[in-house]
Amino acid sequence: MWTKNNRGLYDRRHLRYPSDLTDAEWAEVAPQIPPAKRGGNKRTVNIREVMNGLLYLLSTGCQWRAIPKDLPATSTIHDYFDRWSDDGTLERVHHVLFVKCREMEERSASPTAAVIDSQSVKSAEKGGAALIRTAMTRGKRSKGRSGICWSTPLV
Repeated sequence: MWTKNNRGLYDRRHLRYPSDLTDAEWAEVAPQIPPAKRGGNKRTVNIREVMNGLLYLLSTGCQWRAIPKDLPATSTIHDYFDRWSDDGTLERVHHVLFVKCREMEERSASPTAAVIDSQSVKSAEKGGAALIRTAMTRGKRSKGRSGICWSTPLV
């Protein structure tokens, strides 16, 4: 609820973009981000900026190529989006923030009731969230797939 006491908590005017993470928000998200892979070169990208880029994309609904130039490269943000989608990092971040929000509202961490309407059932029957995720990520080619396609049988 908007009160004079908590209105300042939601003021984002001091941030570069309204979607950027504050220090307190980053402190909640950072432990969920996996460390850099062992071996090879050290990670040179600022992971917080990658997360800011993802949040900018999600909050504005812009196209990948329209991400501002002061954020990491579009290809970098997209690569981390793919990686974090595949390894479950984004789901872990969502779960941690979901539980924290429920606890702040003095509710149990897991909801005990749900409301299902006819629209929810219709979208679940058609695929729901699974269709949205596949539309946002590129398809993966099978490693065993040959570059040659035989459409007619050999005689």
